[in-house]
Amino acid sequence: MPFGLQPIHLVVIVIVALLIFGPRRLPQIGKWLARTFSELRRSARDMADGFRQETAAQEQPGARRPGGAEGPSVQQADAPRTGPATPSASPSPYPETAPGNYCTSCGASNASDARFCNKCGTRLPT
Repeated sequence: MPFGLQPIHLVVIVIVALLIFGPRRLPQIGKWLARTFSELRRSARDMADGFRQETAAQEQPGARRPGGAEGPSVQQADAPRTGPATPSASPSPYPETAPGNYCTSCGASNASDARFCNKCGTRLPT
């Protein structure tokens, strides 16, 4: 059983709920809980599908970015930058990425307000 609950525990929980809410309200509460869980499950599935679509779009070479410009491939975007930027270097197509906010473990660039690396999950220095 999940969470270490035994059948006797479930019976006690149902009896206490019956005493608190009464026999008329208990079916309504059960329906409400079932709708809530199904809505949470559906929204989680929708969010996961959207995430898969976004990552699949980014992995395609020459994929269109939300700004309309074609950006570098995922491997190029996550590659660590070495040395200071030169004046002849083109500006980053990703304005949310601040210069100098790189992961100390993998070298991936991250957003300026990020607390964890978006590639390896390591906590970024503050």
